[in-house]
Amino acid sequence: MALEMRRVGFAPDLVDYRQALALQERLHEEVASGRRQNTVLLLEHPPVYTAGKRALPEEYPRDGTEVVPIDRGGKITWHGPGMLIGYPIVKLPEPLDVVRYVRILEEAIIEVLASLGVHGEQVEGRSGVWIRGEGTAPDRKIAAIGLRVARGTAMHGFAINCSNSLDAFDTFVPCGISDAGVTTISRVTGRNITPDDIVDTVEDALRRRADLLAASFEPARPATAA
Repeated sequence: MALEMRRVGFAPDLVDYRQALALQERLHEEVASGRRQNTVLLLEHPPVYTAGKRALPEEYPRDGTEVVPIDRGGKITWHGPGMLIGYPIVKLPEPLDVVRYVRILEEAIIEVLASLGVHGEQVEGRSGVWIRGEGTAPDRKIAAIGLRVARGTAMHGFAINCSNSLDAFDTFVPCGISDAGVTTISRVTGRNITPDDIVDTVEDALRRRADLLAASFEPARPATAA
């Protein structure tokens, strides 16, 4: 079962968040209704904060960057240049198991990191992919995951920190987790790794898990006249 991969825009052709959200919503309707096969959007955004359903207005950053309230779970996060964004818009297998879906996405990202010599891990009770702290150093998130599932179909997705600045993360508590940090592939490896450098590997990792991530595509039957 195939996943359609769509590279929407990478630096310098960054994709406005609201534009990408409108595209997601349109594709979600098409996938949920069986008019389109499962699709993964891959792109980079200009700087933007998104506020999930648990975010409180007083938690919004005040640095002048746009904050977009959205219907995914979680709290505040930041997207920007140098971060690979993936939006899998997929009809989930039945019985519906969102936690399993998140774990499969995490495993795909861990595989991508391993190909670069980076040891990413899952942390019990927390979503995303992490670099474990040593000694008294805190764990650091290297990839975030946030989802919405409606009509059995997932949207939103993951963000992998490649070469992005971390300055924006000082203006809020990322994903509401106060006892951990944030890092990038470039910082961990000591060399500049951009979204464009890993997008092929990300696509391959997702394709290998296509049968686990999403239900088989069954095109909707056209309505017949009575």
